Amino acid sequence: MAQEFSLGTVEVALSPIERFEEFLQSRGKRITVQRRIIVQQVARRHEHFDADQLLADLAKTPDHRKVSRPTVYRTLAEMTEAGLLRKMDLSGRAVYEHDYGYPQHDHLYCQQCHKLIEFSSDDLLKLIDAVSREHQFRVLGHRFIITGQCADCRRSRQANRRLELV
Repeated sequence: MAQEFSLGTVEVALSPIERFEEFLQSRGKRITVQRRIIVQQVARRHEHFDADQLLADLAKTPDHRKVSRPTVYRTLAEMTEAGLLRKMDLSGRAVYEHDYGYPQHDHLYCQQCHKLIEFSSDDLLKLIDAVSREHQFRVLGHRFIITGQCADCRRSRQANRRLELV
């Protein structure tokens, strides 16, 4: 039974570009045209992505010649440091997701098709709270990724096994 699942959003005081500008100013840097193009492109998408996917998206825009590959990688690192993005290393690939303005959530990761499924669990949060209290530990955040195989890949594998038996 498939369910529509939405994490919702968290109210934020600044837009992503304003937050990034504030971060850069605190580091003595300025928002360049290239950085602005990258932040705007990232803000348009709401699914997980890697640098190559972002570069492909940028190539479809009128300003694509203004943005170099190294600038994309540097800006993604800065956006992660600024708290706008969260970086996950999955199967040797850096994958990014929005962090600013999104509630805490966790992931199921299919090792076969590389699909990421987001979920939020009150029971998991209660467990984290109980364990941290037991150890007098102050939780600042967490990242929980369950690896395995999604239903689509399992069905595909079962169908292939049936064909092999024929």
